[in-house]
Amino acid sequence: QDLHHPNLIIFHSQLHLNKMMKLTLTTLLVGSATAFAPASTARTSTAMNAFSADDLPGALAPMGFFDPLGFAAKADEKTLKRYREAEVTHGRVAMLAAVGFLVGEAVEGSSFLFDAQISGPAITHFTQVPDGWDALIITFIGAAEAQRAQIGWVDPADASYDQPGLLRDDYYPGDIGFDPLGIKPEDPEELDLMITKELQNGRLAMLAAAGFLAQEAVDGEGILQHFQTAMIESADLGL
Repeated sequence: QDLHHPNLIIFHSQLHLNKMMKLTLTTLLVGSATAFAPASTARTSTAMNAFSADDLPGALAPMGFFDPLGFAAKADEKTLKRYREAEVTHGRVAMLAAVGFLVGEAVEGSSFLFDAQISGPAITHFTQVPDGWDALIITFIGAAEAQRAQIGWVDPADASYDQPGLLRDDYYPGDIGFDPLGIKPEDPEELDLMITKELQNGRLAMLAAAGFLAQEAVDGEGILQHFQTAMIESADLGL
């Protein structure tokens, strides 16, 4: 049997792609679940007691505390907390986005949603959502953001005009009180380690989501289609 027959190449490429998809989704889902475990302000973790660049979780060798433009060095404690809040939140959204890219394209044409009519690259899916659903999605996002603001932010009426977006003194960035799986560690060192893992997964996801967006915008092909094409080309080259 000819192992280089085109049909066999496509079959093995698809099989390998499916395995890679499962591994990727498992990794990202674990990262996403970890991301929403809050860092309780009641802990005696180093992350909770002192909010300074020297004590922040998220620094790993060999890069250490990576801040080439010196944003952290120029920031006071309140500004640094806003930076970390922005990083954690963007990382969580990016982890969900990376999963959404892969899942959305994997089930296109076979999903029970919207009569399976949504297809093509993931960056075009939202524009294909029927009228009315987009408003519902935006309302849901707005409600989630409003809840996060009530938990972490000082009421604008109580904040100085020169301190917009001021976080509460007792609020730790990312601690929205959402831990349905009960995976938050009790040990302070393990908590710091989980915060670091969340940040690292979020940073990787931000790069991945940006790469997905750029790639699909350039050639109009889905990410999974790119994976499949790469598998076929590798098989043709005997790699």
